[in-house]
Amino acid sequence: MEIRKERIDMNDKSNTQAMETEKIPRLLARLAIPAVVAQIINLLYNIVDRIYIGHIPGVGAAALTGVGLFTPILMLINACAMLAGSGGAPRAAISMGKKDNKTAEKILGNCFVILLLMAVALTVLFFAFAPQLLTLFGASDQTLPYGVDYARIYILGSIFVLIVMGMNPFINAQGFGKTGMFTVVIGAVINIVLDPIFIFLMDMGVKGAALATVIGQAISCLTALVFSLRHRADLGLLPRYLRPEAEMVKRTLKLGFPVALQWTIASISWLVVLTLINKYGVTVSAGNGVSNKIRDFCQLFLSALTTGAGTMCAQCLGAGLYDRAEQVMKTCMKLALAMAAVIIVVAEVFAPQFAMIFTPDPEVQHWAVVNLRIEIVCQLFYAGMFTYNTLATGSGHTV
Repeated sequence: MEIRKERIDMNDKSNTQAMETEKIPRLLARLAIPAVVAQIINLLYNIVDRIYIGHIPGVGAAALTGVGLFTPILMLINACAMLAGSGGAPRAAISMGKKDNKTAEKILGNCFVILLLMAVALTVLFFAFAPQLLTLFGASDQTLPYGVDYARIYILGSIFVLIVMGMNPFINAQGFGKTGMFTVVIGAVINIVLDPIFIFLMDMGVKGAALATVIGQAISCLTALVFSLRHRADLGLLPRYLRPEAEMVKRTLKLGFPVALQWTIASISWLVVLTLINKYGVTVSAGNGVSNKIRDFCQLFLSALTTGAGTMCAQCLGAGLYDRAEQVMKTCMKLALAMAAVIIVVAEVFAPQFAMIFTPDPEVQHWAVVNLRIEIVCQLFYAGMFTYNTLATGSGHTV
């Protein structure tokens, strides 16, 4: 046991030192690549669901539209997860940079309790009012049953989503990008395997898609918890730090609020768009849902890059390496702009092929391509926005 503990300690030390000394492009790649893979796989939860749902014989378009109406609720759940994860992980990274792991562990424990409390509140609220909310979002008699069937099963598993999204930033903040990737990949693989079984073989339709997603998220949640509870990294989830401290909770929520607010505003924007588009019918609405999933897939590359840069920035600032932190963000901005340009070109050229993956309906494909070719240009603006937001959050500031 002593040999095992020593080996773990040595690995932890090398991860911490690498944040402060390794070449910036190489370290960004080491952190960003696993994050990209993890986010790609995580997005597959929804994308695979939509692909299978869009191919349900006879009702694909209506089912796709109904499930798409759940997106604002999903984004609000993600916003709550980011409130704790994006608020706590940078502060924990700064503390680790100062070699103050005790404070980092307190932050982790407090954030875990916050996630549990939010999970209970959101589950009760959204489960009870799912039909009313989906109707408010523009559901018709044709699409509402599919939206409610998907929403209520997904909502019952929202605790798993919150814990995975809230805890993974802490795993990545320690430099364990591959572990953070694995926690997501294992659940997504299970989801992808179960989707066709539940949806088609067991004839569960959208309920099967939601159930497969919840089971996958539960496995991901269990994996993240096992890693944190085993205390194998620079900080672990320790029972003695699960008692919330008012000041620490306040500082965490204050730092996470801007990121959560972005998700909330995005949810409201999505709601406004849904309300307007639904007036043009199921086909146009389904096409909009497809284009947004493709856009989300493209956007995750920028998100993963800037998340890795934020982790580096936080630890460098905690260690007092201000020049290195500045170089990290400059490098991140250059890479983000280059990446955005590539994304725009690829999406513009291959938009029809991407749309065909989601639906066999030519009219839905048409509207998906029209929307995507307009929306994708915004990736250049996202590159700058994500980079500067990461700088602010990584440095422990809310603005």
